[in-house]
This record gives sequence, C-alpha cells and structure tokens, in this order.
Amino acid sequence: MKLKRGIVLVLTTVLLAGLVAGCQPQSYTDDAGRQVDIDKAPQRIIAFGPNITEILFALGLDDRIVGVSDFCDYPQEAQDKPKVGNSFSPSIEKVVELEPDLVMTVEHEQFNSELEGLGITYVVLDPEDVRSILGTIRLAGEVTGRAKEGNRLADDMEKVISDITTRVKSAARPTVFFMVDGTDPNMPWTAGGGSFIHDVITIAGGENIASRIADDYTQLSIEEIVNADPDFIIIQTMMGGVPTVAVEVLEQHPIWQQLSAVKEGNIYLINGDLVSRPGPRITQGLEEMARILHPELFD
Repeated sequence: MKLKRGIVLVLTTVLLAGLVAGCQPQSYTDDAGRQVDIDKAPQRIIAFGPNITEILFALGLDDRIVGVSDFCDYPQEAQDKPKVGNSFSPSIEKVVELEPDLVMTVEHEQFNSELEGLGITYVVLDPEDVRSILGTIRLAGEVTGRAKEGNRLADDMEKVISDITTRVKSAARPTVFFMVDGTDPNMPWTAGGGSFIHDVITIAGGENIASRIADDYTQLSIEEIVNADPDFIIIQTMMGGVPTVAVEVLEQHPIWQQLSAVKEGNIYLINGDLVSRPGPRITQGLEEMARILHPELFD
C-alpha cells in the first residue's frame, strides 16, 4: 500500500513539474537584439508593417491579426483589418483599444518606446538584407506557435535563393539603374547600396550603379546616369501596376534616349513591393529580377 502511494506521489510530482515548466515564459531574441519573454502563443496580434502582415498571413495566422498598419495591402484580406496608423503617424490609442497580447513591429523609436511605456509586449521584426528575412520568418513562427510553418516557408525561400545564386554565379554581371521614382527624369530617385532592392539586384546577378551610396534611397543626376550608361533600366510599379514614370517618357527624352538600355529596349517594369518588402514575396521579386537580367539562364 505504501508502495502504491509512493508511486502516485512521484507521478503527481512529475506531472505538476511538467505543468509548471509548460507555463514558464519562452525567451526570444528579436531583430533589434532585445530579449522578449512570451509565456504562451499570442492570440491577438497587431502587425505594424506591411512585410510583417504578409509574414503572418503566410503562416496562416490571419484569424489572430486584430490590427495592421495603414499600408498593409497584401493579401487582399489585410485591407479589411483595423488600422493603427503608419510609420509617419502611428496611433498608439488605436493599439490600446484593440487590446493586443503582442505587437509585431519594425524598428520605430517613437512607436516602440510608447509600447514599452504602456507595458505592451512587442517583438521587432526588421531584417537587414534578403537572407536575414529567412531568420525573421523563423522567429515569427516560433513566437506565434507556428515554428513548423515558419521553418518550412524559410526553407522553401532558401532553396529559391540558392538556385538563383548557383545559376548566375559564372554569368556576366550587367549594370542596372533601378528607378524608384522618375517624377523628375533629370534627378530621379533610385535604390542605394543599403536597400533590399540593391540586395535583390546583386543576388540576381546584376550590378547596381548606385551601390556606392550607403543609403536605402538616393537621387542621381541624369549626368551620373549617362556616365554609368547602365545595361538595364528597371522601373518599379506602384499600386495598380502603374510605373513611377512611363517608359515612353524615357524613350522620348533627348538625353535618356541616348542610353544603351533605352536604345536596346532593355527597360523593364517590376512590382516595387516584391523587391522592397522584406517578407515572403521577396523571392518572387528575386526570380523576376534574375529572369530580366539573365533570360538565357531561366528558359
């Protein structure tokens, strides 16, 4: 009898220890290097950033998203979620109203410091380059209890990156001018060496003519572009597939029309979100970029 009681006591102790251990918070290191403790999978998440919203939807967490930032427009369902402002004008009041148990955010000093002051748990998801997006997706999966889905998605993206890297490894590297905004064709905005667009161009086997500039975005004079005489001009499109400058504008411009890329018809359009948002669709943008620069390798 005493033996049976002893066994029951041991089993009960082990069970209780397991339950207590299961309630212990898990510690995660976010993209800002912060240690964040989370004791259970969050059920009410605010995604402050279009790339974060795309990641959460890709992980099948759309039913847990209670709020998104103003520019979260993909997938279509994201547009129906309550809005909490944007990087220029975040609404901490709306965040509080939505009662999240977790906010997933980019590095934003004002917004994140207000979350800190209110005691709202937040995780920074803000990768530095294309390859680090994979780690960000894995982290998002772990924090939300979707580690398997996060790892699977990151693995699939890694295969795409590796395949493209292998294909273009020995190919010549054409020069590229990426048109972010050509409203003023004499002083257009382009992607500098610190941008995701630059990283996409590089991985796809191209050479960004603005790579020497460390900023994400910068302006180049038309003289600088003429001197570089890029092999390709790639113009980003915005919502609705509208380019920031019409191809015809460059073809009819007395200076632009002298460039090799214009003469040879090497002007292409690409969805700007695919190459600038650090989320799941970045590999789609990478594939499109690689096919533009090296069509012979992707027949």
